[in-house]
Amino acid sequence: MSGRCRVLFLCTGNSCRSQMAEGWTRRLRRDVIEAFSAGVATHGLNPRAVQVMQEAGVDITDQRSQHIDEFADQPLDFVVTVCGDAAETCPVFPGSTTVVHHGFDDPPALTRDLDDDDAILAVYRRVRDEIREYVTTLPTSLAGDSS
Repeated sequence: MSGRCRVLFLCTGNSCRSQMAEGWTRRLRRDVIEAFSAGVATHGLNPRAVQVMQEAGVDITDQRSQHIDEFADQPLDFVVTVCGDAAETCPVFPGSTTVVHHGFDDPPALTRDLDDDDAILAVYRRVRDEIREYVTTLPTSLAGDSS
């Protein structure tokens, strides 16, 4: 592989997990990966995702929620689905794009019935940190990732 590989993180709404993955990748792996994120729908940036990423020193406020169709004609080396819905509805990509799945819990779904902001943010932080840990393994882990 010459130059940086192009990785798209795909989720349902491109508001939380895929945005965090894009932000972490741009922060930690920009020397070897050109990162993007998209969703099978667009829901805008999740404010709590923005908040917990800022706490970790990663500003994702300039990122925007994008639809997968925006990448239809772009060459990508990998598409990483970060949720089950995206894995099930992921379109076929032309050329040599490799699609892998590495799922993460959905903070908005897990916190839907919680009233305590500290408990809610704890879930977002846990998922943020799990995504960071995964990103540190990239791009090496992409060839064999199927979790």
